[in-house]
Amino acid sequence: MKIENVEQIFEEFKNAKILVIGDVMIDCYITGRVSRISPEAPVPIVNVQSRSYRLGGAANVALNLKSLGADPILCSVIGSDSKAKVFYNLMEDCDLTSDAIVPMFGRRTTIKYRIIGNNCHIVRVDDERVQSLKEREKRQFLTTVEQIIDHNDVDAIIFEDYDKGIFSKDLISEIINFAHKKNIFIAVDPKEKNFNNYTHVNLFKPNMKELSKGLHVEEGTELTLEEIHDLAKEFAEKQHIDKVMVTMSSRGIAFYDHEKDAFHHQPAFQRRVSDVSGAGDTVISVSTLFLLKKHSVEETCLASNLAGGLVCEYSGVVPINSAQLKSEMAKHAPTKF
Repeated sequence: MKIENVEQIFEEFKNAKILVIGDVMIDCYITGRVSRISPEAPVPIVNVQSRSYRLGGAANVALNLKSLGADPILCSVIGSDSKAKVFYNLMEDCDLTSDAIVPMFGRRTTIKYRIIGNNCHIVRVDDERVQSLKEREKRQFLTTVEQIIDHNDVDAIIFEDYDKGIFSKDLISEIINFAHKKNIFIAVDPKEKNFNNYTHVNLFKPNMKELSKGLHVEEGTELTLEEIHDLAKEFAEKQHIDKVMVTMSSRGIAFYDHEKDAFHHQPAFQRRVSDVSGAGDTVISVSTLFLLKKHSVEETCLASNLAGGLVCEYSGVVPINSAQLKSEMAKHAPTKF
């Protein structure tokens, strides 16, 4: 594929308004040197040299969309604590609107500390309190979602579920019903708790672990492509889902198109993997835009696979570099699909 054709594809993404609804967090990276072991316990002592903060969770999806040229609106709930200020500052630095961020008293803003010594990831500390929205909070959040949709020409909604308490079965159902009235494309990046609560959506994108857990496959079972096909087809029929995309790490992507009753497998490209954090955020962003703009399953899977692999080459959670993705697509895509 010529780079000019790739440029045309990405030109279509400009100004596509995508509402990202889901759990947000702050990713903190504490980096330092290790030269001795603690006398108090057999653990390394990290002398801190740097500390950095990045947007994580659904916020990283918004960053990926922005990098691809789209216009994301991030809708989430955060705490009314000191970490909330850090989150707002990060959003401002990244030129993301905070109009749909709902602060709620009594909630804690999730922050994940990754401690890295001598370039080795030593430990991750999750400072959070997972709690479901109370009924009053749920109504407040739903009102915010509906107002954003009413006052913006939203093209697509991405549910970015990290099992941190925002989503519940009834809230998911109400948002989907409201989106259907507006004829909005719906994509889902699920987690285990609400896995079976998403119905009548356009794209459902679990990874292999999430698919296995959600469909109660015995832990440790290595599924064949044919078995994944059968599971995806059965799930799509049961949940009335148009397309199911399963990311399988080094095995690539498995894609089932319910509308055409067609299965596609995109093998992974060999990469020097540094960190897999955030790859799923990149894949849901790329695949949503490609399918929203009516690109083929083959193009969608190729671009998503390339994008997910590219971000894994970087340390920490980073959004996709669109120039890199364009170059990789031009190099790997066939002249004709």
